[in-house]
Amino acid sequence: MRIRTVRITAVALVAAAALLAAPAHGAPARQEAAAAPRYFTGRAFDTCEAPSLAVMRAWRSSPYRAVGVYFGGRGRGCRAQRELNRGWVAAVHAQGWRMLPLFVGSQPPCVLAEAKRRYAIGRSPWLQGTREGAEAVRAARAVGFAAGSPLYLDIEAYRPGDARCTATTVRFVRAWNREVRRFGYLPGFYSSAETGIRQMERERAAGTKDLPAAVWFARWRVPPALDTERTLHPRAWRPHGRIHQYAGNVTETHGGRRMRVDRSLVDAPVARVAG
Repeated sequence: MRIRTVRITAVALVAAAALLAAPAHGAPARQEAAAAPRYFTGRAFDTCEAPSLAVMRAWRSSPYRAVGVYFGGRGRGCRAQRELNRGWVAAVHAQGWRMLPLFVGSQPPCVLAEAKRRYAIGRSPWLQGTREGAEAVRAARAVGFAAGSPLYLDIEAYRPGDARCTATTVRFVRAWNREVRRFGYLPGFYSSAETGIRQMERERAAGTKDLPAAVWFARWRVPPALDTERTLHPRAWRPHGRIHQYAGNVTETHGGRRMRVDRSLVDAPVARVAG
């Protein structure tokens, strides 16, 4: 048998390397090295649309020192976000605020909120979660949230006891978490204590992989507390991995500026801001 000799040029090697390094379709352009997380302990508020810099400055007179920021996702309620950009993030950070980035993507097929049903997770939850995880990283980078930042996936309350819906949701969340981690960010998880958070605790107890690094549980009309949530094991996501949203849709005035907000108690990672 005659053996043919193949000559591989330097140009061909460079082209092959570039092909291997190219991101998958829809993925962020490059991965970033993981950075040490930054933690915050104290009070936080979140509101649908990012407030103006003047309002944020006025609210420095409030008991809050952190703010939830809805930076992306197809299920986000306030899509305009007229204030939110890299300049806003840098300026708010310079004012002394710490930020909790929130991504509202696809929702459980059995989500309770009627307005969210149009954003139901489809038939390929793992693929969809991976795709939306990459989307979250792109959106975070666009407004200046650097690697090492937590990105909190917002999953609204869904019908308890629906095994098929729960399985679909868990697969979506795990895929989203894995993709976010792949690019050096920390996956966080926001949900109602009795649905999404309860399920994350079940998955943790079962040894499931690709779970969130921090949980943000909504349980309203109770005193703010991080260590007494009944759906969580006392040592789960402790320390620096819990946020309790204890009140919602309340109106407050600070520094002469009035806003409707949700209230949270925090001991968890907060955003790193790109320099």
